[in-house]
Amino acid sequence: MIIFLPQVIIPLFISGAEMVFIGFILVMVFGADKIPNIARTLGKSIRQVRDVTDDIKREISKSATDVTSNLEDLDPTKDLKQGLDEFKDDIDKLSGPISRRKL
Repeated sequence: MIIFLPQVIIPLFISGAEMVFIGFILVMVFGADKIPNIARTLGKSIRQVRDVTDDIKREISKSATDVTSNLEDLDPTKDLKQGLDEFKDDIDKLSGPISRRKL
């Protein structure tokens, strides 16, 4: 029996009344004229952190791609397969006009 519970996203488990109280305290401490500047600065800071983390993720995925491509180049059986294919082609060229009898 599977029970699906609805997912409710509550930011930091803070209710509406608590958010209003926090806003009231912010207005009392910083004043109404400084809150937009603080919010703007906070938004810019969050954007910079996101940009930096995106750059880090991009560099990590790029280096992982480089490592996997280098590992494919280091495949020890690659040369052996190529040599066997060349040998098979040479044998086919030599035995081309010769037909084989089926038993």
